[in-house]
Order: sequence, then structure tokens, then C-alpha cells
Amino acid sequence: MAEENPHISTEDARAGSTPHIVRYVLGISLALVVIAMLLVLWR
Repeated sequence: MAEENPHISTEDARAGSTPHIVRYVLGISLALVVIAMLLVLWR
């Protein structure tokens, strides 16, 4: 007697949506770090 393995979508399993704001946060913070390091090295 095999149990059925129901397929649950990723969004249903997380009980929410996955916005892509993380990409923007990572991109902006990377740019700020690069600018800060350039300022420190240029000084």
C-alpha cells in the first residue's frame, strides 16, 4: 500500500509570494560597498 505524494507548488508551500526585492537590496548594497571601498582606497 503506497502513499500518494501530493504535489504542492512552491508558493503554496511557503504560504506567500516571493517578491524579487532581494535582488534590488543585494545590488544596491553591493554598489554602496564598492563606492565606499573606492573612497577609502582613494583617500
